Amino acid sequence: MAFEHISVMPKEVHDYQNLSPGDLCVDCTLGGAGHALSTVRAILPGGILIGIDQDNDAIANAKKVLHSYQDNVRLYHNNFSDLPRILADSGITGVDSILLDLGFSLNQLTQSKRGFSFQKNEPLDMRMDIRNTLTAEEMVNTYTEKQLADIFFKYGEERFSRRVAARIVKARADAPVTTSGELADLVAGAIPGKSRAAQKIHPATRVFQALRIAVNQELERLETFMSRIPDMLKPGGRISIISFHSLEDRIVKQSLRSFENGCTCPKALPQCLCGFVTTMKVITRKPVVAGPEEVKANPMARSAKLRVAQRV
Repeated sequence: MAFEHISVMPKEVHDYQNLSPGDLCVDCTLGGAGHALSTVRAILPGGILIGIDQDNDAIANAKKVLHSYQDNVRLYHNNFSDLPRILADSGITGVDSILLDLGFSLNQLTQSKRGFSFQKNEPLDMRMDIRNTLTAEEMVNTYTEKQLADIFFKYGEERFSRRVAARIVKARADAPVTTSGELADLVAGAIPGKSRAAQKIHPATRVFQALRIAVNQELERLETFMSRIPDMLKPGGRISIISFHSLEDRIVKQSLRSFENGCTCPKALPQCLCGFVTTMKVITRKPVVAGPEEVKANPMARSAKLRVAQRV
């Protein structure tokens, strides 16, 4: 698969990372390796970049993009939630910078042939890591109507989740739903005409998002990862996270704030009695967003939100 090295908010990310030569950094989601390339150049000489991605195509691409810096790069075919174990196995007690870009690349949409896009008729797979066993096809064809409706509502915030689930269950009684094109047509047909006409996005967008999140356990893994952030950073080290939808951003925002001000004592008490200790300082009080020029050049940046925090 040929990857495009399009990074979201490259300048903003670089500035907030606050990198120096010799730093030990992690790129948790390599994607096209655009951010990784910028990072490794900023930490030379002497710096080390740990690069992670659950998509083996991204690892293969990173080996090519970062070939000139291979002595300063360590690549891992894992999910970002495995970072604590990777660091522990390497004897690393803390790093200077962690970057987590939660978007999925244009290449996965257009070239992976795993059914991420409703604009193509591809096998209904949606696995970021093909070593995992659960696919979107299995989910769509074996989960109960209620289970599907719950997934579409919880992870896609689809207001017609029950109608969509009922339509899918009815269709699969005649023949399994096996392609992204079939699923997109079923979803579109379940959405009332007036609502379809009023939407600025394709009617299948939310359902496809929900299935991708469920198949890859994206929110559960994000919550696990966020809970360990202070343990993975050196004092003064920074975490930079780019999210692309409200469910992700809510987890990121609430987690970072809890590390900064997680005291559970009643506000009327003159001092904290619960023993809370601040471990992180939020650098971005409001999320950083892409500018109009970047959005025009890269529409996928429109929904991106960057949040940054620093270990105290």
